[in-house]
Amino acid sequence: MGRILLGILLAMILLPVAALGWMRFGKVPVAVADPPFPHEHEIVNIPLYARIDRELVKTPPVQADEDDLVAGAHVYSEKCSVCHGFHAKPSPIGSNMYPAAPQLWEKHGTAVGVSDDPVAVTYWKVVNGIRLTGMPSYKLMLTDTEIWQVSTLLANADKPLPPNAVDLLRGEPAPAPVEEPGPRKPSDTK
Repeated sequence: MGRILLGILLAMILLPVAALGWMRFGKVPVAVADPPFPHEHEIVNIPLYARIDRELVKTPPVQADEDDLVAGAHVYSEKCSVCHGFHAKPSPIGSNMYPAAPQLWEKHGTAVGVSDDPVAVTYWKVVNGIRLTGMPSYKLMLTDTEIWQVSTLLANADKPLPPNAVDLLRGEPAPAPVEEPGPRKPSDTK
């Protein structure tokens, strides 16, 4: 009985020491080009989706109408495209991250980008970010409405979008507002 307790005690001491040694001497795969940890996908995704399910906001305060989709496209082109790319223009930065940032305007499986996720899941990811992936938290960079708008846009990536949103998502500049002719000022005639 004493030997069993001694074995358990030694294991409780030696296993953490071995793990710390493994980390201390640089054997942990931390570079982008390193192969993943065994079961890394499960180790990361199981707690991530458990937390998202626990904190999910069910009802988005924006609609998938033209104004909100175009506003979401503006946010996307300014904040998201550098890693997630534009339509038919993958991001060279996002493809060299680990894990690679998903190209949100490309079809994978049966969905385009994250259009198979509920809008509230995308909202959670944009608000909170995801550790160890390069996905930052936009909680302090965007308003809540902007986050809902870009999340709604991404949830509708597999549906027809307004032409102004499509132009922005192709990486084209937004059209300049058209000024209506009005009365001339005296300074305009010089």
